[in-house]
Amino acid sequence: METRNIIAAISLSAAVIILYTLFFAPPPITQENLIEKSKTEQNSDAPSLDQKENVTEISREQALSESERIRFENQSIIGSISLKGAAIDDLTFKEYNVVLNSNEKVNLLAPRNSKEGYLIESGFITTDKNVEIPNSNSIWSVSGNNKLTAQSPIKLMWANDQGITFEKEISIDDKFLFTVKQRVINSTNNKYDFYSYGQIIRNEAPEITNFYILHEGLVATLDDELIEEDYDDIEEKKFTRTAQKGWLGIGDKYWITSLIPPKGKEFKTTFDYKNKFRANFVSTEPLELNSNSSIEDKMQIIVAAKRVDVIDGYAESLKIDKFDLTIDWGFLYFITKPLFFGIDYFFELLGNYGLAIIAITICIRLVFFPLANFSFRSMAKMKALTPEMTRLKELHKDDKMKLQQAMMALYKREKVNPMSGCLPILVQIPVFFALYKVLFVTIEMRHMPFYGWIQDLSERDPTSLFNLFGLLPYDVPSFLVIGAWPIAMGVSMFVQMKLNPAPTDPMQAKIFMFFPLFLTIILAPFPAGLVIYWTVNNILTMAQQVFIMKRTTVKTVT
Repeated sequence: METRNIIAAISLSAAVIILYTLFFAPPPITQENLIEKSKTEQNSDAPSLDQKENVTEISREQALSESERIRFENQSIIGSISLKGAAIDDLTFKEYNVVLNSNEKVNLLAPRNSKEGYLIESGFITTDKNVEIPNSNSIWSVSGNNKLTAQSPIKLMWANDQGITFEKEISIDDKFLFTVKQRVINSTNNKYDFYSYGQIIRNEAPEITNFYILHEGLVATLDDELIEEDYDDIEEKKFTRTAQKGWLGIGDKYWITSLIPPKGKEFKTTFDYKNKFRANFVSTEPLELNSNSSIEDKMQIIVAAKRVDVIDGYAESLKIDKFDLTIDWGFLYFITKPLFFGIDYFFELLGNYGLAIIAITICIRLVFFPLANFSFRSMAKMKALTPEMTRLKELHKDDKMKLQQAMMALYKREKVNPMSGCLPILVQIPVFFALYKVLFVTIEMRHMPFYGWIQDLSERDPTSLFNLFGLLPYDVPSFLVIGAWPIAMGVSMFVQMKLNPAPTDPMQAKIFMFFPLFLTIILAPFPAGLVIYWTVNNILTMAQQVFIMKRTTVKTVT
């Protein structure tokens, strides 16, 4: 029957789209602290902040020991600021390990002359080439307190021989926020124009997931527009934009390094690559420094783990335009973010993200219960109509037109819409992708256990059928790691498909028969939390289908 063939074709097309997406998922990255290389120093007399090469291949530890430093520490981060260049170039997250069950913490920032160079600079520039301003080689002095904490800011000073002094007052909160108040003091009778700037320099692109559903690289929101530039894009072409408001930064899967320019002032943002990656802003409106006077400006720096409560908190408290988009919620933002909040609510209630995923699955089923009931009733009638359809095929086997008319009459009499069977698939697809996005991009799921052998819901089920789930004393290749949860998902899908009307075309029937096995293999490397969702969803779907089928009857005619 042509209608059934169309239905099958649509279903298979949807399946192919899903499977294509799933098939190209990358293997998990376990060393999140692998980040960047090669750097340069600031050309002090260039307002465009051009750089010149000055990189040596030394270890992070050696690079840290090469300059005097001011230590900083709060509840969330620990690190230091180099007095050479006054760069924030050493930062470690105290609450996050590199891998599960490891004591090694995630290091993000590193000095410019190390392989992992990744740092933040700020200051003032001027178009007057006769004025000496501090650059990346300038040695700053400390005034007063020599350790930066949430309770005690620090003050750095640098003066030229022309009667101009530069000051930085740096403070931190108890999480991930640095506030930099910058001042220029003029003790001469001359007048100058200065422009404030901030820049992030990263020597090399880190090892990234390289998967299209997640952006990692240079990012900004400028005048309400989200800008996402990949590393390879910036290597090919520089990005420049002038804006009245926004922020800019470099984002990894779980970490963000960002600059928030002074409020209420136009600024120019540039993303470029000249032997290293750079994201910077420069104020377009000069600050006029009159004789025997001073000017000052303030900017914020956020180097954070992408925790939703933290990112949203900063967006609200600092009034940062669309700062929540540092977390890549994707084009299904309107589903993905509420879904996260639902999971997080149940986590607070139940104390386990796996249970929270199961709870949100039940809620999703309840929301779509009426629509699913309509679809399942139609599918149940289609299944019950199979004997009658077979009889009509035999009766009109030599007249396709009469067969088509008889089929349409049967559908009309029984009030059956063959297309309605596709609705459950169409409903599940956006929710499936949204949940996958939540599990893939949110740090809250990282290293979170379920029960039994699942120690990290954001990683694959580590067990394998091919060594009897660990009972046999040998490891199997990664492509054979097909765990207990993926197998449970495949079995539940197979049983669920048995409840649906089988395709009349033998070839289609065989394809559908192998579909659960295919999905089991494809989904095996995916986050365990996603497989748990799919399995529980299948079980709930089956229960609903069985209930409806037992109450469904059809009439037949002779």
